[in-house]
Amino acid sequence: MSQLENIQAEYEKFPEAFESVIISTVSAQAIPNTSYAPFVMDDSKNIYIYVSGLSTHTKNIYANPHVSVLFIEDEAKSNLIFARRRLSFDCTATLIERETDKWNQIVEQFQGRFGQIIEVLRGLSDFRIFQLTPSEGRFVVGFGGAYQISGDNLHQLVQITGDADKK
Repeated sequence: MSQLENIQAEYEKFPEAFESVIISTVSAQAIPNTSYAPFVMDDSKNIYIYVSGLSTHTKNIYANPHVSVLFIEDEAKSNLIFARRRLSFDCTATLIERETDKWNQIVEQFQGRFGQIIEVLRGLSDFRIFQLTPSEGRFVVGFGGAYQISGDNLHQLVQITGDADKK
């Protein structure tokens, strides 16, 4: 397997190592907020978060649906703190309406992944499911190992080289 094929395989599996994703949102007043949320992901790389309507990040999503997400290697597992493996996506958030077929399907995925707590959350009317649809991203595996992910094909990595900065 080539180096790119190895990194491609790592990229495909990388989010599976996480139960939550770091999310960055912006308020209507342009104030940034960073938080996290447990998630499930589908085969198209859409990320689903199940969050309280009372939280800052949910209020921000209603005001501005542009969300950045980050999966980042645990500091304790990193060989070099300056080059932690990480995957980020720029996304657009869409509310999944409660009690629709899609909402029920996503809740079932959350229940399968996170267990009984989802039964409690399901009964709380302020909890919302948002679909975060990536438009582009970046996967970094170390120094000199940055790869662009295009919205045209979220399954294909393109290495970022210094040549791109010279254009």
